Amino acid sequence: MELKQVIIIHKSGNALSQKWAERCAKELEARGCRVLMGPSGPRDNPYPVFLASVSQPIDLALVLGGDGTALGAARHLADEGIPILAVNVGGHLGFLTEPLDFLSEDSQQVWERLTSDRFAVQRRMMLQATTYEGNRTNLEPMSDCFFALNEMCVKPASADRMVTSILEMEIDGEVVDQYQGDGLIVATPTGSTCYTLAANGPIIHPGMEAIAVTPICPLSLSSRSIVLPAGSVVSIWPLSDPDMTTKLWMDGVLATSIWPGQRVDIRMAERPAQFIILQENYSYYQTLREKLQWAGTLVRYSNNHRN
Repeated sequence: MELKQVIIIHKSGNALSQKWAERCAKELEARGCRVLMGPSGPRDNPYPVFLASVSQPIDLALVLGGDGTALGAARHLADEGIPILAVNVGGHLGFLTEPLDFLSEDSQQVWERLTSDRFAVQRRMMLQATTYEGNRTNLEPMSDCFFALNEMCVKPASADRMVTSILEMEIDGEVVDQYQGDGLIVATPTGSTCYTLAANGPIIHPGMEAIAVTPICPLSLSSRSIVLPAGSVVSIWPLSDPDMTTKLWMDGVLATSIWPGQRVDIRMAERPAQFIILQENYSYYQTLREKLQWAGTLVRYSNNHRN
């Protein structure tokens, strides 16, 4: 990997994240690298300006924050093919991030490892969603293409009351079911340990390419999660929405509104997000054990059969 032009993103409003961003920027600039640095958060989105202002390829995005900051980077950079080094600075769970130890112990060694290609790249499937008006013969999109690393979610949002949504789901053009409840989650394997997990959906290894559809608090005991091949197209139609409150959310961020007579098509994005892994003993199962605090059996038993 060359480090000629790098984006450095720090978590908006987090002093520690900004401090590390400034330190990394100085070190990279001393190595002859051009650095574009800015905050990312609910009210800060530096990516459109950065991507529009460069003429040469961006070699790396260094993202200093938590999982939310990493998700924002993936939504904007995956389609550009820019690898992401996400480091947990000011974050919480850290499912998608490398530990801060790699920078705090010897940040110069990190740059050496990157330039000498001593790292792994984990490709994580993304979702893309587009809205359409009218029946399936209308293939002219009425919205931008929205991207998500964790999940697309169709659910209502109202300022003054709790709204129940009534949604119809098609898979590859065939009606599968109608749902009455709080909404539907369409998730990637990466997102299976986030909102989908909280809604009793399945955990899917991020090395797979699959789509999980999970209803949120459905008013039917027969409504269950379903795991689909990655090539499937999930279409969701709002059937009843007198107050026009149905929204499409991408990784918890509002994308657009959807009205009756419109649909949203959700499918696997053409390009995956690329996350750089520096941990030599990285294990997804260890991440599950530690981040989800799996307790195991109430009484611990020794396993002497390994000896």
